[in-house]
Amino acid sequence: MQEHVIYQVFKLEDFNVITVANMSFSFSGPKLYQDVNLKLTPGNTYGIIGANGAGKSTFLKLLQGELQPTEGTITIGDGERMSSLQQDHFAFDDFTVLDTVIQGHERLYQIKTEMDAIYAKPDFNDEDGVRVADLGAEFEELDGWNAEVEAGQLLSKLGIGDDMQYTLMGELTENDKVKVLLAQALFGNPDILVLDEPTNGLDVQTINWLEDFLADFPNLVIVVSHDRHFLNAVSTNILDVDFGKITPFVGNYDFWRESSELAQRLASQQNAKKEEQIKQLQEFVARFSANASKSKQATARKKQLDKITLDDIKPSSRKYPFINFPLNRELGNDMVRVENVSKTIDGEKVLDNISFIGRPGDKIAILSRSDLATTTLMQIIAGTLEPDAGTVTWGVTTSQSYIAKDLNDNFENQDLTILDWLRDFAEEEQKDNTSLRGMLGQMLFRGDDSLKQINVLSGGEKVRIVLAKMMLLKANVLLMDDPTNHLDLESIQSLNDAVVAFKGSIILTSHDHEFLATTANHVIEVSSKGAVDRVDTTYDEFINNDSIQDKVKALY
Repeated sequence: MQEHVIYQVFKLEDFNVITVANMSFSFSGPKLYQDVNLKLTPGNTYGIIGANGAGKSTFLKLLQGELQPTEGTITIGDGERMSSLQQDHFAFDDFTVLDTVIQGHERLYQIKTEMDAIYAKPDFNDEDGVRVADLGAEFEELDGWNAEVEAGQLLSKLGIGDDMQYTLMGELTENDKVKVLLAQALFGNPDILVLDEPTNGLDVQTINWLEDFLADFPNLVIVVSHDRHFLNAVSTNILDVDFGKITPFVGNYDFWRESSELAQRLASQQNAKKEEQIKQLQEFVARFSANASKSKQATARKKQLDKITLDDIKPSSRKYPFINFPLNRELGNDMVRVENVSKTIDGEKVLDNISFIGRPGDKIAILSRSDLATTTLMQIIAGTLEPDAGTVTWGVTTSQSYIAKDLNDNFENQDLTILDWLRDFAEEEQKDNTSLRGMLGQMLFRGDDSLKQINVLSGGEKVRIVLAKMMLLKANVLLMDDPTNHLDLESIQSLNDAVVAFKGSIILTSHDHEFLATTANHVIEVSSKGAVDRVDTTYDEFINNDSIQDKVKALY
């Protein structure tokens, strides 16, 4: 009797796929998402964007099985290994760095631990031998014998040298912990990689390395980030979480933002012929597709962009705050002179002999591997902290307004309502409720929001009202310590545009690559060993110039 063998043909893209079907979710009240349908495929990196509180991190928890959908299903291919970036930085304090990384592959680590325990037994018997043999076969299948080498190489690329790899995690600095936990997520070539704010706490060199790594990562990546430069570098697709929906778009963050603006323009061109609209779309796509990068991600993105139609681009429903910094007067010949500033905190030297001149029109980026150093210098420049030595001298025509990194430092009394707090900074003709409510409306505070007490506001809301205060003060020098912290992408974009357009001078710190790259024309790196000061230099020129970076390394 002849046997009939049926072969089932699977395409490569059928594996490592995540299918979300008719998914809804709520904690208790209104649904966070309603009837979400998505198919996430390997070879793509999906950047998840959405306002603060829209449910980005909740969606990641649903994908990872930490939460269950209220309705519908989330299906992941059998046997697919999902890895994610650990958010608890203390979870592995009792493990060595190397073991922490290997735990990124749970099954491999389980086998390794059991084998080590059996070999350590003083009464090793035949049954143990059989068990070890079985485990060893599976261990080899998972490439376990190379695990320590692979983990070590990954750590080295992230700046964690051989001398630190047998150190306990609890002994590491916060920044180094972040790097190890990132290595843990990347270890063992996971089928699905989930990253929630992976650039937080990383230096620019490590972020650049991660961008390059993900650009050629062959499997499925899902990432939540407020870092526009990072999203642009790695994303092939955007998932927009908004108003209970999760909508997929082809392209990176800039493509999503600018295509939604194009869609709005085309919608307003009622008399334009379809052919003309198609031509505008084609020109727009061509500009974005002209990417010299040969990375896997860039190639995948280009293929998808080439297939896009008018129906694929849609106007965004997102609201952007209106941010504009007017001037009370123009700057004269002098802005600021910082001379020989030093500061020690709790017995540790934080700044040593920092000197620079800020010129009218300068937009100065203060950088450091230590956030304490940048914040301390900003406090000294703003006059809220005295240096141990040195001086800060302001030009006679300058007026300054300051947003502190510690949000509580921006408010003397948080029991006030937003309206009453803001009134103290307004000129006489702007002190009335109507004018102030109008301004707050532009900063996305609706209706009775203006009557909220400051102490109940979110971090993003607090930043927005401090920015409103700075707009009212009309200072010609803005001092901003990490102002994009706590803001959603729309607010970051609006602030970015306002800083670019500002006619005065600015001194700022930030971890946002795009923000620094598009605003700064004077860059200073500071440390406990001095400073590297470069005028008429962009942020990208500063970080990519080898001779400058050699001088920066000498600061640490």
